[in-house]
Amino acid sequence: METVHHSGNLWRWTGGGSAIWYFVTIDGAAGEALSVTALMRRLELGRARGFGSLRVTVRIGDSRWETSVFPQKDGGWLLPVKAAIRRAEGIGEGESVACVLEL
Repeated sequence: METVHHSGNLWRWTGGGSAIWYFVTIDGAAGEALSVTALMRRLELGRARGFGSLRVTVRIGDSRWETSVFPQKDGGWLLPVKAAIRRAEGIGEGESVACVLEL
């Protein structure tokens, strides 16, 4: 199992209506590692997962959960951070977040 470490700022996306999501953008060397893993899995399976996503296990502070990261056109990846994790870790919009992703 490969482990990727990354720190990035938590940011808020507001969609139409009342939809609000919080993300950390995974870019740089960590983003490249995710892209390589996604490519290898696509080659192994012969297809990509929905939206090109990649399943990961994430640790932020003492919180650990399974989720998916989503590729962006600019080469980075989006890590959604749900409300329960933000509350448990006391993190808010604009704060730097240290993430460990297990692939």
